[in-house]
Amino acid sequence: MGNFNLKNILFMKFKIIILSVLALTFFNCNSSGGSYLGEGENKGKSYSFGDAAAAKTILAIAEAYTNQDAAQMSKYYEPTFLGENGEAGSDTWLSSMNSISMKPYKIVPLSMNGGEGQQVLLWSKEERDYKNGSYERLDLMEMFYLNKEGKVAGFKQWKSIDSVNFGRAVGGKYFGKKPGEYTGRPFQFSNRNETEMLETMVGHYNKMDIKAVSSYFADQVTINGYDGKQVKLSNKELAGLFDTYKSVTWTPYSIVPIKIANTDAASGVMMFSNERRVLKSGRIWEKELMETFYFDLDGKISSVTQFAR
Repeated sequence: MGNFNLKNILFMKFKIIILSVLALTFFNCNSSGGSYLGEGENKGKSYSFGDAAAAKTILAIAEAYTNQDAAQMSKYYEPTFLGENGEAGSDTWLSSMNSISMKPYKIVPLSMNGGEGQQVLLWSKEERDYKNGSYERLDLMEMFYLNKEGKVAGFKQWKSIDSVNFGRAVGGKYFGKKPGEYTGRPFQFSNRNETEMLETMVGHYNKMDIKAVSSYFADQVTINGYDGKQVKLSNKELAGLFDTYKSVTWTPYSIVPIKIANTDAASGVMMFSNERRVLKSGRIWEKELMETFYFDLDGKISSVTQFAR
């Protein structure tokens, strides 16, 4: 009996110690933190966690965005957020893509102590497949400002920068032989597998497999030769391309696929190479080449412009 009472006393003391530790832990947890460092009336104010409703609103917008549903997205915006073009402008943007995939992986709602409205921080992975053939894969950090009614009233976005890529997504400038719709626009890399297609085609070319080579060309092909002559051929007329050759060796140095920014998917691919042709007559033809292969909307080569030395 005495041992039983001693056990009870020790157990009660243990419970008191545990409860005391938990109480100290609870009361030492901060319910607010951080500080607004900008100028103005909010300078120095701290932040607290916002409510779940704010986070739910932003996740609903992300779902509607992925579904390319401008009308549904607009339900969560205050009337002035989309500007003068309103929902129509948002719909135009969404309609420029075949598909969008926005996958949030972290969300934090915040309230400024003594301030109005809430902020929601969102991190997400996004993929955009544009109808003009372009493609983007993004890692985003975004900040949404919600007013007192819980509607989005402001927005900021930041993109992560690949540490191994210090280039630009667009560059250069298109002039054209005459001023036109695309004059002044920059170029961007095209990504319709043109590089892989040319590499594979070169392999077939070196094997003198005309059936495989001709499969990369459109029904009608224009060849602008290095000698200044232009030849227009049907795909069937390519059949005799290797008739006079004993062997060919085509060695690419570089392949650069580009297109004019914000246009359809047609592209031009510049390839620098060396080509050696051994004719059945014994004559050898060898040139350093710079060629531009023009890929049409169907992904076929419709023309080639060639320079040589």
